[in-house]
Amino acid sequence: KLRCKCNFHALKFSTKIQRVGSLLLERLRKHRARKNTLEEQLLGSYVIKPDDDDEAQTSKYLALHLRFEVDMVAYSRCYFGGGETEKTELRLYREEHFPLLLERLKKTRYVSPPELRRAGRCPLTPEEAALVLAGLGFSSKTLIYLAGSQIYGGESRMQPLIKLYPHIVTKEDLLSPVELAPLRNFSSQLAALDFIATAASDVFAMTDSGSQLSSLVSGFRTYYGEGNAPTLRPSKLRLAAILQQNSTISWHIFRERIKKMIEENQRVHTRRNGRSIYRQPQCNECMCKNQ
Repeated sequence: KLRCKCNFHALKFSTKIQRVGSLLLERLRKHRARKNTLEEQLLGSYVIKPDDDDEAQTSKYLALHLRFEVDMVAYSRCYFGGGETEKTELRLYREEHFPLLLERLKKTRYVSPPELRRAGRCPLTPEEAALVLAGLGFSSKTLIYLAGSQIYGGESRMQPLIKLYPHIVTKEDLLSPVELAPLRNFSSQLAALDFIATAASDVFAMTDSGSQLSSLVSGFRTYYGEGNAPTLRPSKLRLAAILQQNSTISWHIFRERIKKMIEENQRVHTRRNGRSIYRQPQCNECMCKNQ
């Protein structure tokens, strides 16, 4: 109970982060932050109830945490179509940053990249994330806030997503260098801005349910969202099976299977013993009432 109350009630962002976070939401929505419990917890006194005209002109947005940075890609040992250049680059990255992983792999059976993909062990690419969103019916006009660091492969890797969803913005797009300056040298404070934008979004989509940011945002939205803060969690295992049939499956069947996958993963379950209360607050000790 104490951990629950501390995490969801006592802990708050500093006023510096709240102020910049409120600017970020204002520019995403085209008006001040909404006065509700979720955003009051995020932004404190920087939440001001908009008038009726502002409320009517609210811009809705989807937040996407695209976990496809070089560390994630290298650690996965998957192959993403970049030829020998990619293989060499990721091998050298593993040798420098993950020596313990390499030592452990020497003692286990070799698992090929295709096997890893079939087992749901590969992070979703930007293109795969775009296919999931399209399969769920999000139009090309959808405003998307992109959270995360540098995407592995840069602009060329992002092209399929940008081509399908051209209205993609980041905190760097919405805030000036002067506004970001107080947080610029603190990666955790910049991550706090991503937390605010993703937690307050109309829809939150993650590509890796094991990611710390995605998991904590999901828990926060469960606790404060009052059932109105949907989170989309693709199953990498099921998605790999669906995408394996991409040359034979019709778009209609693809959409049906994507929707079913997301619907089943959206079900809220009571936290099991040993699971983080911050990520899964649904339990008698936190947000559920004892009978």
